[in-house]
Amino acid sequence: MNWITVRADRFFQHLSAAMGTPLFYIGDTHLSISAIVQLIILAIFSFFIARLLSEGIKRSLLVRMGLDRGSREAISTIISYILATLGCIFVLQSAGINLTSLTVLAGVVGIGFGFGLQNLASNFISGLTLLFEHQIRVGDFIEIDHLLGTVENISIRSTIIKTIDGLFVIIPNIKFVETNIINWSYRDPRCRLRIPVGVAYGTDPVLVTEALLVAARLEPNILSHPSPKVWFCGFGDNALDFQLLVWIDQPQESDAIKSAVNFLIDYEFRRRNIEIPFPQRDLWLRNPQEITKHFQDHRDDNSNGKVFPQNAKHSTEIQSNSTVSEQKKPGLKSPNNWTLRDLLRRVTYFDQCTDLELRQLIEYGYRQLFPAGQIVCKENAPGDSFYIILSGSVEVLSQKADKYIATLHEGEFFGEISLLLGTPRTATVKTSEDAILFVVERHDLQKLLIEQPNLADQIAQKLSERQQALRDLGLLDGDSLGQTPFIKIRKRIQVLFGI
Repeated sequence: MNWITVRADRFFQHLSAAMGTPLFYIGDTHLSISAIVQLIILAIFSFFIARLLSEGIKRSLLVRMGLDRGSREAISTIISYILATLGCIFVLQSAGINLTSLTVLAGVVGIGFGFGLQNLASNFISGLTLLFEHQIRVGDFIEIDHLLGTVENISIRSTIIKTIDGLFVIIPNIKFVETNIINWSYRDPRCRLRIPVGVAYGTDPVLVTEALLVAARLEPNILSHPSPKVWFCGFGDNALDFQLLVWIDQPQESDAIKSAVNFLIDYEFRRRNIEIPFPQRDLWLRNPQEITKHFQDHRDDNSNGKVFPQNAKHSTEIQSNSTVSEQKKPGLKSPNNWTLRDLLRRVTYFDQCTDLELRQLIEYGYRQLFPAGQIVCKENAPGDSFYIILSGSVEVLSQKADKYIATLHEGEFFGEISLLLGTPRTATVKTSEDAILFVVERHDLQKLLIEQPNLADQIAQKLSERQQALRDLGLLDGDSLGQTPFIKIRKRIQVLFGI
């Protein structure tokens, strides 16, 4: 038993001597295996402490400062690298290593690093560039090499992207320097989607415009400003080519929003019997004379009393189709089933508009149905829309004065006072029967008045009439365009809307 203890002591003595034997010198300091192990442990510990401190700063101080996720991640990463570097310097100095003696070694290592590890060096510099420039930050939704995803982490060597399918892709940082990148989240996350649609030749373009805009406004993820637009792109081989242009502020959900809009477009097209055509091909016959002769022989056989079964079936189908078409003769439609173009034509200042002018008009506003007794806008609420009555009627009431003001009918409008004066709603408007209103939001009213100067005159005239009525009820101050004639109100409209 004693000899085992003796051998063990000798082994540990030799091991200790080996561990303490100097391997090489840096300046006046010698480094042994044990010293190197200690340096490595201390360096790891310094990296760990640097990471903890940077995470603490990110979660406490940076969050309280209200910085976005990308800025917090970039700042914490830079702080982590700085603390880790300072920790390594402290470890080396505590080991007695003179940093000036490392200059030659650093130069040699740098040359080897540059030649042997060029890719790592490129990724390192590219990572620092990404962190300092902030053109791509954590949380941004980007597209690189046809890969769509959200930036999850930016490190010195690589960047981690989480795709829309939930996959994590590690991309070297040099890719972000050498490749064109689409950053959907840079500065303004709003972006425009283009949804192509083809309809059959002979379809009314105004009807297509109305259907596409209705579908766009039914999707809640589509922004109302900028407004949706419809472009007539051209005459295709088999269809009239249109594009629906909409704006969204959630680019990562673009595929889901496109799908939802396509469902709505299909629904609106079916409602209006708008046909999406199949691809068509023209068939050219080399010997039409032979085919004509063949059909002539069959006709002669039919005239002799012979009827082929397929011909009998065809004639039956024609008769049945004609019967169905007679049964489906359209009757009078209610205003709810009229197209927006037909409803706008019933308004005095739109009755002379051409189809092209009405198509532009449809882009500025939309139709909205209000059942009887529903409040359209409330007194003292902020004014953000202008309304034209297409069918039905509404009542204008004053809650402040507890009085009935007026009843507005088809072709009249309301909501202009709040928009032009920049004041809250001066009265409450409630439908007295089922009504269809043409709603124009504030940002589209300028375009509408530019296209329809007669409507601007009508608004100025009505505003001058309603000013006195509202002032008599005590709903407007005496200084609110006090005793302003029509011309001054018209000039105010010109100044406000640049027309």
